[in-house]
Amino acid sequence: MPPTDSAQRAALVYNPTKVDAEALRATVTEHAAAAGWGEPLFYETSVDDLGDGVTREALDAGAAAVLVAGGDGTVRAVSQAMAGAGVPLTIVPSGTGNLLARNLSLPLTDPDAMVAATFDGDARAIDVGWAKFVRPDGQSEEHAFVVMGGMGLDAAMIANTSGDLKKKVGWVAYVDGAARSLVNAKPFPIMYQVPGHKMHRATVQSVLFANCGSLPAGLELIPEASVADGKIDIVIFQPKNPLGWLAVWRRVAWDNSVLRKFRAGRQILRLRTKDNAVRYAKGPGIEVAASQAQPVQLDGDEFGEATAVTVRVDAGALQLAVPAGHISPNL
Repeated sequence: MPPTDSAQRAALVYNPTKVDAEALRATVTEHAAAAGWGEPLFYETSVDDLGDGVTREALDAGAAAVLVAGGDGTVRAVSQAMAGAGVPLTIVPSGTGNLLARNLSLPLTDPDAMVAATFDGDARAIDVGWAKFVRPDGQSEEHAFVVMGGMGLDAAMIANTSGDLKKKVGWVAYVDGAARSLVNAKPFPIMYQVPGHKMHRATVQSVLFANCGSLPAGLELIPEASVADGKIDIVIFQPKNPLGWLAVWRRVAWDNSVLRKFRAGRQILRLRTKDNAVRYAKGPGIEVAASQAQPVQLDGDEFGEATAVTVRVDAGALQLAVPAGHISPNL
């Protein structure tokens, strides 16, 4: 972490709809003063600036550390601006999902501990994923992600999730979005290639590209995913019928989240006949081309539709502040 110096200043970027801004600002100010740092800088996100713009302002102003408080979308936007900057980022858990914080086993109910980590914690390098979307009109744009993105049903599910319901019941609202998306779900043909491997054709419901593997409710989508291995984990859902969806659910909710935790369970999995309802891959990225435009998402936010996606990983691009001595199997 940066050395104590009264000339140094931390910057807090926060979503005012997700936090108690007055209390959080006071906490950051208190910890900065105790550490001998200068008066913190404060930046609010907005509909027009999800956090990347004000974060660049903070970096230009010389911020020696940045804290982010908001939902997963805010964390994603701030991380995009900080990738490669070499300045530590502290995640103060807020909002609904807190997926990156959950995957790193950070304290979710103790914001004070995370604020303190800005000034007396450790810094760990994590990977940042980048997804380049090709739009139906041929235009392209690239955005960062730190948890996972996808094309297909997962993005449709997010688009169909009620924002009001999310505010009331949190991540459980995605169950409603999933139910409404499955009604009209149609598989679509793609061609995809992981760099260094041959090209494949498949008819899929969803393609996920992930930096993290854990979901809310203790579900393990990708048990071996790591945010610091310099690789992207890929999951392809291709159930052929309703029974195929049962196989998907068994793989995620039972095999990955329960059996893999026990030696006997892992032996059972080794003996079981493989099914292709869920396929996994890992590499420095993936290129996906769909026959028709499909919805896409990054870290739980809608990103419209795309006909192709090119994903790459920027290894160790983000310095993340964690409590001193913090250990996580995903780091």
